[in-house]
Amino acid sequence: MLDPATFSFLRSLARHNDRDWFEANRHRYEQAKTDAEALVGNVILRVSATDSDIAGQLPRQCLFRIYRDVRFSKNKAPYKDHFGAYMAKGGKKSTLAGYYLHLAPKASFAAAGLWMPMAGELAKVRQEIDYCYDEFKALLSARSFRKRFRGLQSNEAIQLTRMPKGYEADHPASEHLRLKSFIASCPLTDEVLTSSKAATSIADAFATLTPLVRFLNRSIED
Repeated sequence: MLDPATFSFLRSLARHNDRDWFEANRHRYEQAKTDAEALVGNVILRVSATDSDIAGQLPRQCLFRIYRDVRFSKNKAPYKDHFGAYMAKGGKKSTLAGYYLHLAPKASFAAAGLWMPMAGELAKVRQEIDYCYDEFKALLSARSFRKRFRGLQSNEAIQLTRMPKGYEADHPASEHLRLKSFIASCPLTDEVLTSSKAATSIADAFATLTPLVRFLNRSIED
């Protein structure tokens, strides 16, 4: 579970996103970071039971830096207003599908899948969906999946308006073949995350998404 002080720090950081404030409150940041790492560690232990690819990963190696890269952004705020952690085979810099935990006041979520893969990996995933669409459709139609997730994320930024080259417009998997990312997510409330149910609730969400992660990684690795 998270200490409520972690969300309190993140709310304060969002209001005072500058280096002077951050340095004056670095002790709060270190405490919040340690707290987030502890939760991630508990999640890793639980998810390892269903996906051994992330077993033994260290929380501090899964947690992203809080410092923003502002070189190409109009938003020059130096710090993120959240903690994010990625658990995947090969670590947080892996190009494989994995599990992402986003911790932010009133905006936390658990997600899994593959975000904006390179052209080669994307082509492999589309081919696997084409070849094994019945299997892919079945894992998205599973009762446990539908109970918690509405399907794969889809919007203009991650979906083509036309079918990719080599696929007919009336392909039964057209909705998924046009995707450029393959992500499913669900919200996590502050109340759950600051309760004793936090790690279990997150791990349950990730376990439901393990078949999706395995399908995507099989597509890329095989």
